[in-house]
Amino acid sequence: MKHIRTLVLILCACFGPVAWGQQPECKFSPFWAEFHKENMQRWNRCEKVLTVKNVKNLGLKWSYNTDDVVWSSPAVVNGVVYVGSFNCCVYSLNAKTGAKLWSYYIGNQVYSSPAVANGVVYVGSRNNKLYALNASTGAKLWSYATGSRMDSSPAVAKGVVYVGSDDGNVYALNASTGALLWSYTTGGPVSTSPAVANGVIYVSSTNNKVYALNASTGSLLWSYATGSYVASSAAVANGVVYVGSGPNVYALNASTGAKLWSYATRSGVGSSPAVADGVVYVGSGDGKVYAFGLK
Repeated sequence: MKHIRTLVLILCACFGPVAWGQQPECKFSPFWAEFHKENMQRWNRCEKVLTVKNVKNLGLKWSYNTDDVVWSSPAVVNGVVYVGSFNCCVYSLNAKTGAKLWSYYIGNQVYSSPAVANGVVYVGSRNNKLYALNASTGAKLWSYATGSRMDSSPAVAKGVVYVGSDDGNVYALNASTGALLWSYTTGGPVSTSPAVANGVIYVSSTNNKVYALNASTGSLLWSYATGSYVASSAAVANGVVYVGSGPNVYALNASTGAKLWSYATRSGVGSSPAVADGVVYVGSGDGKVYAFGLK
């Protein structure tokens, strides 16, 4: 079958882009360093350019053809876009022009979204390994082999990389060396992406459970059984964990795992929730996007 040729599309406002150095002051990072961003809230608080008034003026700035499917979500740091492709490569692209700066051939499909921290790009691959690449050159710094493919997108916090594997484990690795610090075994593949908040790792598994693990030791703090397949990555905001499982969207107490609220859609919720300005946004297999706010 002929490969689907997918373009990595970067859109910008046609009214004139703001220079990288002219970003508004913000106590958070102005860059999008990983899939999660702000405890999985899925938005960048420093984005002040695009609004409801001007977003209709978006136009194509550039595209880069990888010659295969791109499911990896880009990371954008210091004027560089990092992204993976099913053509077995990780790319570094100039954010202004789309010009390739470097590519690294991993040897199998890259579904995982890169995380960038302290000059290093971390990304998983379907050849069962997590890679650490030099963000400037693409040179391999280290790799860590698990027992199955790694579609999970890593999270980096305080010198530790957290990531899941389809071998059923959640891993904590030294970000500098790749040495294993701890691992926790769930009862099923972990293709979802860990969220890190207040010293706790929140991650879901296909064994129908959501887990809270101590970030330092990997010890189990709590688990919540949803009763259905969990393919959604958790979002954590203000002491609440939001996650989809089966046809339901759940809100769990981040400290205890107790269910605070749930809502039943008409099909499976594999979408990862986004939390912004008091509203929880999530998609469902029933073809709808849902927004939940206070009554």
